[in-house]
Amino acid sequence: MDNRLKKYARLLIETGLNLQKGQTLVISSPVESAPFARLCAGFAYDVGCREVVVKWTDDALSREKYLRADNAVFDEVPEWFSHFHNDYSESGAAWLAISASDPEALKGVDPDRLRRTSIAVGKALEPYRRRQMTNFFPWCVASVPTEAWAKKVFPDKSGEDAIDSLWNAIFEAARVAEDSDPVKLWQEHRARLSSRKRKLTEYQFRTLRYKNSLGTDLVVGMPENHVWEGGDEKTANGLVFCANIPTEEVFSAPKFDDVNGVVVASKPLVLGGNIVDGFRLELKNGKITKVSAEKGQEFLENELSVDDGASYLGEIALVPYDSPISNSGILFYNTLFDENASCHFAFGEAYPCVKNGAKLSKEELKAAGLNHSITHVDFMVGTPDLSITGTTKDGKDIPVFINGNFAF
Repeated sequence: MDNRLKKYARLLIETGLNLQKGQTLVISSPVESAPFARLCAGFAYDVGCREVVVKWTDDALSREKYLRADNAVFDEVPEWFSHFHNDYSESGAAWLAISASDPEALKGVDPDRLRRTSIAVGKALEPYRRRQMTNFFPWCVASVPTEAWAKKVFPDKSGEDAIDSLWNAIFEAARVAEDSDPVKLWQEHRARLSSRKRKLTEYQFRTLRYKNSLGTDLVVGMPENHVWEGGDEKTANGLVFCANIPTEEVFSAPKFDDVNGVVVASKPLVLGGNIVDGFRLELKNGKITKVSAEKGQEFLENELSVDDGASYLGEIALVPYDSPISNSGILFYNTLFDENASCHFAFGEAYPCVKNGAKLSKEELKAAGLNHSITHVDFMVGTPDLSITGTTKDGKDIPVFINGNFAF
């Protein structure tokens, strides 16, 4: 375990962030994950990091706040919190987010408090989010087990056994093994993703049609000069990094006002410390016009209403059903993993996936057909029988997915 932990931490610092000498590193971490955060800090200083700054999170204290704090708090964002994110991002600091929350940490919390917090934080941190979405700085999201999360994933196991099982699942998904070099394996994996995204970009599909037996029947319009991303990301100054470890996706941005039909979620969604499951969205001219869910519908509806752009799609991502995380058969209740086991969409903010998109203003991106919002929420739609057909500008239909996997 110690050897794999060190390999994993090194992978996040050297491959995930490609941390540079003299660069500041910000780590966001649950308090339970302090030993791993310290390990990452050590590797960061080994490569010449200027300073490691840690922002701790605590599910238990967050729950207490949402249940018991003064009602006015949820419309406010402390000045220090805004400065922390906006100032460090402006300086070009690298960001490592250790995503390891209890999927139901906020069960029973007033949904309106969560909605108001999303709005307040989204507005206050807009400069930070804009820089992240345009890769102004290198960032990476990764995970380590916490007891509450591990017990949700492996409910039939004891606390320690559940944590060990989740560690093993994370190592496997991240290509971290005792007898191999994960940095080398990730170089090979990213090269495969790069080849796929180049081919998709060359097609310049006008539309993509999704169909499966769950009831998804959706036609997604694509902007002119759209590009597909995935695997390797680049900052404005050309620094290569990997924003998610693990990752299996290639992604782009739909034309926000040209999506029509029905899409049905294929996996539960953890949203603001609550689980949303069995949900279905209807879209007309890009806008989500009808929502239904078997569980957590109020939380989903609240997130879709934080601003005008929240009810439009901002991301389209392709992941083969026969991918390592999907084939593990594990439902992680963590979007980092579950989205990389399944084709998915996101409602809300779009990544600037058009030619020279990182250099365009919000207004220019909107004119190019990309959505803008203070939120960005991924949800999974992939199934073993999913078909996706791309239609080119000259009307030619090309199979993209057949039976849940790439046709090419």
